[in-house]
Amino acid sequence: MTDVFSTLFDTGTPLGWSVVAVLKVLGFVIVLLVSLAFILLADRKIWAAVQMRRGPNVVGAFGLLQSFADFFKFVLKEIVIPAGADKGIYLLAPFLSLVLAFIAWAVVPVAPGWVIADINVGILYLLAVSSLGVYGIILGGWASNSKYAFLGALRSTAQMVSYEVSMGFVLITVILLAGSMNLSQIVEAQAGGFWHWYGIALSPVTLVMLPMMVVFFISALAETNRPPFDLPEAESELVAGYQVEYSSTLYLLFMIGEYLNIVLMCSMTTILFLGGWNPPLEAAPLTWLPPVLWFAIKALFVFFLFAMVKAIVPRYRYDQLMRLGWRVFLPLSMGAVVLVAAWVAFGGQGGA
Repeated sequence: MTDVFSTLFDTGTPLGWSVVAVLKVLGFVIVLLVSLAFILLADRKIWAAVQMRRGPNVVGAFGLLQSFADFFKFVLKEIVIPAGADKGIYLLAPFLSLVLAFIAWAVVPVAPGWVIADINVGILYLLAVSSLGVYGIILGGWASNSKYAFLGALRSTAQMVSYEVSMGFVLITVILLAGSMNLSQIVEAQAGGFWHWYGIALSPVTLVMLPMMVVFFISALAETNRPPFDLPEAESELVAGYQVEYSSTLYLLFMIGEYLNIVLMCSMTTILFLGGWNPPLEAAPLTWLPPVLWFAIKALFVFFLFAMVKAIVPRYRYDQLMRLGWRVFLPLSMGAVVLVAAWVAFGGQGGA
């Protein structure tokens, strides 16, 4: 029996490497999905608290099992497919969105060595996967055979493409400072205390990077269709946007994919600007907490900001949304690339 286990988990053999890789991926997916259930509950609770409501409080203690009850409700409901829909693409679209949302997490490190694929082009990989995520939305809107769904898909696609441009330039500023596209190395470059974190570093370059963190945060809201940029799902115009014709499990897959992307953006903000798993001070008792816990605390703080924006900021008009992306964020982020490149090249600290 011992020989069997040693063979199965021997990463030096193809079989052992495959078994370990599959177990690692399964563990990551299970933890992510369970965490997502409570993050969704927190989102609803924060929104309710701002509006002076109770929020979910019936299923389980303090409503802790509400997300699981909603999950089973969606799974057990009947799947209704519109008569004029392209059934193959209609069914494929939510699965595509979910799979792309999951595989983006393959390069996200949550602690030293705690990453599925520690590749040197992690940021490039994320940009590629996020670009592919548009296909699930546009296919879902088109295959539904509904003008409302199709217009919502077009809005969402234009919005995501517009804000990916400025996000890409913001990522370049971090790459210039860290000298690497490997996410683990970017976190390690910010070790030593909060004054080394790129978003709030005690350095002249912070005059550029702090606004870039704000630009990245707002672009992440637009990229994930979160309020105040949830225009593809504006009830007064397009009902629920690209997913208006979806119900039951297929709608659930879209929602899981959307929240996975939201938590991914929170994690990326943590990695790029808030030091990742590094504690604010390299001293006890802060160093007693495991790195993964520091990462979770920071990511949850960023998610709290996401939830507060949803609760208190009114929705933008679509022309305001596009103007902000192209006329404000794009010039700002391009200028930031020039300034950070000059800082790195002419004597500033960075990965030249």
